[in-house]
Amino acid sequence: MPDLAITPLDDLTVFSVRGPDATTFLQGQLSQDVSLLAAQGAQLAGLHNAQGRVLALLRLLHLNDEQLLIALPAAQAEGVRRHLERYVLRARVKIEAAGSAWSVYGITGPDAEAAASTRVHMAADGIGMRQIILAPRGEAAPEAERLDRNEWRLDDIAAGIPEIVPATAGIWVAQMLNLDLLGAVSFNKGCYTGQEVIARAHFRGQVKRRMQRFSTDDAELELPPGTRVLLADRRAAQVVMSASSSSGTREFLAVTTLAQDHAQPNEDEPENGILLRATPLALPYGPAR
Repeated sequence: MPDLAITPLDDLTVFSVRGPDATTFLQGQLSQDVSLLAAQGAQLAGLHNAQGRVLALLRLLHLNDEQLLIALPAAQAEGVRRHLERYVLRARVKIEAAGSAWSVYGITGPDAEAAASTRVHMAADGIGMRQIILAPRGEAAPEAERLDRNEWRLDDIAAGIPEIVPATAGIWVAQMLNLDLLGAVSFNKGCYTGQEVIARAHFRGQVKRRMQRFSTDDAELELPPGTRVLLADRRAAQVVMSASSSSGTREFLAVTTLAQDHAQPNEDEPENGILLRATPLALPYGPAR
């Protein structure tokens, strides 16, 4: 691994939430405790509908006391902005597209934390070796080797960090995507959209399906987000994200029942799902329950 590698994340964009009520407004919309953002600098947060299903996974970054930046897939940006604007009402807040002012890239390696320390950044792992940078357009990026976008996505899969796109928005509740295990859900804050469903699943332990990591030898098989597959043990699964590796395999994250909880026959087997031989792989935050 080079001391520092850089990956342009051009499929992500940025918008700005600005105004005296920026923090309190997002506090009522997102699963994260946004009141802690100023102290923490960056947070992962879910935007949910009233049924607790994830509409978007947002990366929040603190710019100043009255302006927050949100990084998210460009394909979702306009829909998320319109969704949030419906709830502004009398709040003193303005939500604006900021992709023309800010670029997004990732840096990886032993020097990543030092390179990120002087920039608007968010850690993408627990040890500082991967960082997401939001940089003003025109600002010079650090000198680094170039890392392919697919390699960055493989690292996200290994870290168990999901990616929500329009095709998968509104399918899974927070716990199915392990957002509680990733620290993207606060169970101590006040109400937000979807909070009742998410809290009930947490306190009653009613999560029957979780996102898990797998590998298949068929690297050429396309597994776009939302694809329904049937695992070799007859578990029905739905793909969250996937990426091919240089070793000739394809890794993917998929929501399915835990192997030890699976009992045949599976009544949820997809009628037209792809039968897929896949090997379970570990996630860094351990077995999900």
